[in-house]
Amino acid sequence: MNAEILCVGTELLHGDIVNTNAQYISKKLAEIAIDVHYQSVVGDNPARIKQCFATAFSRADVVVCTGGLGPTQDDITKDVLAEYFNVKMVYDEESYHHVREMYSRFRKDFPQNNMRQTYFPEGAVILNNPNGTANACIMKGETEGKMKIGILLPGPPKEMEPLVDNEVIPYLKQFSNQVVYGEKLIVMNIGESAAEEMILDLIEKQSNPTIAPYAGAGRVIFRITAKAESKEKCLELIEPVKEELIRRFGSENAYVAETGKVEDKAAELLLEKNITVAIAESLTGGLVSSKLISYPGISKVFMEGFVTYSNESKINTLNVKKETLEKYGAVSEETAKEMAYGAAQAAGTELGVSTTGVAGPDGGSKEKPVGLVYICVYYNGEYSVKEIRATGSREIIRERTATTALDLIRSCIEK
Repeated sequence: MNAEILCVGTELLHGDIVNTNAQYISKKLAEIAIDVHYQSVVGDNPARIKQCFATAFSRADVVVCTGGLGPTQDDITKDVLAEYFNVKMVYDEESYHHVREMYSRFRKDFPQNNMRQTYFPEGAVILNNPNGTANACIMKGETEGKMKIGILLPGPPKEMEPLVDNEVIPYLKQFSNQVVYGEKLIVMNIGESAAEEMILDLIEKQSNPTIAPYAGAGRVIFRITAKAESKEKCLELIEPVKEELIRRFGSENAYVAETGKVEDKAAELLLEKNITVAIAESLTGGLVSSKLISYPGISKVFMEGFVTYSNESKINTLNVKKETLEKYGAVSEETAKEMAYGAAQAAGTELGVSTTGVAGPDGGSKEKPVGLVYICVYYNGEYSVKEIRATGSREIIRERTATTALDLIRSCIEK
């Protein structure tokens, strides 16, 4: 069974809001082995909405639409669905009471145009929306000998997401006897092209599970996805492929993280080993700390974060030697070492981390160009320093630095 997601709303085309609905629905459908082949976005234009519905139903078994369930004249998704299945719109008493109850809850008068929200295609399964006035619906029927399902959901994510979880997915499960499960393998220190070449033979002959790479700042993620009758069977299919990928990339470079986030792996290890940490940042300006403290429970081991942007703050806060800065400069291995050690000493932690570099777009030189970065981890009396030469915008350089610093925490703990 395959699906298409259609999101209605001019605000999506104008870029006023991010279309998180399509992402959320795609992920949920994938979990029950329903493949999403297309995603479409259309503005609040009746003619174009009709055209998009016709196209979607011509190539998908299931069409999931968000938006267009409001009380105004251009909210026509229910009318289009009724027309497609050749049924009339009928009044639903329960939806009427639902809308009235919503308005009375907020002590507002009931506008007559909201009566549009009480009509649905005849034969539709109506889904109660506890978070808004617009009830959703599911319509199933045959056209030209093929079974088609149309699902209409409200546009606001806080209304749409609970309906997907509690109503839509349970309904669609009856048409799928398989599950889809995937694991994310993070690969560091190897570029996307080089990493793909290392496993090209596996990618070319893949079937089940599949291997899909995608790159981010400072790392590549390979998603290994299997389809089977249970999660346990999926894991059996995934395990040998995962082991082979780790063997080829090297266990020092490749590891599994459930979320695909480097910071989560670093946080897990810090908590597991009960290692206290302090972070001193220059060019990243608190980004490393921010990523790390997003992990629940990290307060047990994260003691302090320092943003020491100027030379004076490095000297006064971290006890970096003035002579070191004069001789080697702020962007140097020597300064990175003293920053990491100083952070650990100032906060009384077992592990100290530092970042220093040139994020750009200005400030670079021939000897120290934009993108030159030094990262250091001080742990167990030893220093681990990494030099990177990043390219791209200021934001990309800072993001790659933060990701690399978090991975260096991981590798130092796992040594």
